[in-house]
Amino acid sequence: MRKLISSAIVFLFLIVPFGLTAQRYNDGLIDKTIAIIGNEAIFLSQLEAEVQMMQANGYLSDRNTRCMVLENMLVQNLFLTQARLDSLVVKEDNVTMELEQRMAQVVSNLGGEKEAEEYFRRPLHELEKDWRDVLRNQSLIQQKQQEIASKAGSATPTDVVKFYNRIDKDSLPIISTQYKLSQIVLYPDKEKAKLAVKERLLALRERIINGERFATLATLYSEDPGSAGRGGELRKASKSIYWPQFSDAAMSLKNGQVSQIVETPDGFHIIQMIEKDGDMFNARHILIKPTYGSEDRTAAFKKLDSIRTEILKDSLKFDMAARIYSEDPMSAVAGGLMADEMSGSTYFEKDVLKPMDYSIIKDMKVGDVSEPFESTDNEGRNGHTIYKIIKLEEIVPSHVADIEKDFELIQRIANQDLQVKAIDNFVNEKISTTYIKIDDMFKQCDWERSGWIK
Repeated sequence: MRKLISSAIVFLFLIVPFGLTAQRYNDGLIDKTIAIIGNEAIFLSQLEAEVQMMQANGYLSDRNTRCMVLENMLVQNLFLTQARLDSLVVKEDNVTMELEQRMAQVVSNLGGEKEAEEYFRRPLHELEKDWRDVLRNQSLIQQKQQEIASKAGSATPTDVVKFYNRIDKDSLPIISTQYKLSQIVLYPDKEKAKLAVKERLLALRERIINGERFATLATLYSEDPGSAGRGGELRKASKSIYWPQFSDAAMSLKNGQVSQIVETPDGFHIIQMIEKDGDMFNARHILIKPTYGSEDRTAAFKKLDSIRTEILKDSLKFDMAARIYSEDPMSAVAGGLMADEMSGSTYFEKDVLKPMDYSIIKDMKVGDVSEPFESTDNEGRNGHTIYKIIKLEEIVPSHVADIEKDFELIQRIANQDLQVKAIDNFVNEKISTTYIKIDDMFKQCDWERSGWIK
């Protein structure tokens, strides 16, 4: 299906909508109006600013890129004009959040605020103002697109069947093998493990305070593989990429100062500030994660094995055992049935499952209950240790999406098709009824849509 709207940033300015004009920008270089659409004009400087932003984020650009960006700017102007006519209101909270994320990303990619200003040859406060205007326009554009898409309605079951019958089956997605699983989970003694980690970090912090080098101890003891080899150094980056607990603690430090113990979903840290630059900083840290002794594993495996024995003897149903014994609150209330936290689906593809879980179920048959094994939960980036048994409820073999097995998926695709057509019709109608003039320097563009050149 055609990708109608890209995420390209559009820089919009109001000017007199008559003729193609020129002006100076960027140290005296000649700027010019490259397109007029309705009462709006698009400058060459606006196009180049978007291309420059793409390059700052690692995208390569050429003439075709400029054609693509210009067409997206033209399309978005159609939505923006209609949004203003409809008196839609900017969602300022969303604009502020998006602006902060984009500023942080660009500054991080370019290595700092000073480097960003040198790259764009403008102060950050000016860039921030311009980008806020851009994002305010995007807020209106997105609202208009969503409004048009919502008016497209939803496909009825009959519509879904008709859509499925006429669609090219080669365009349907291939569904990987899926597994439906239930689990009974036991946790180790977390408080005991946390206390042990804190004692280790307190001892390391005292050694640093007494004169030992933070970098040396980080190399020896930190469990962060990405930074331990550099003496714990994280390198300069925006505070927004870290857990809030971590960045707040780091930003409160003076250069060279060492923090108290900081807990994040990744584990426990002590931090030494190297330097701060606005909302960016470079610091060292030592990360230590809670570990659990063999006694935890032995006790959990013994209890799980006992539960499994009762299930296999059929004196206790798996779902009832999960409700009684499982310490995972999400699955316990559902009789142990596992569900994806994002989608709510109870079917998991191989790539979504944790490697430890898949290594256990790959040789199981439907109805089998596994031996106790060690896995991880969903906390932190790498998860924390848990112990469990799994029941394999169902296997759905890999297949092309099918109306009987995957009706909900086919319905979503049919709904998307309705929305795409509604947006397509809106854009094509506006192209035909809107005054559009594009500079000859773009006449060789291979436009995705027809009607731009009149």
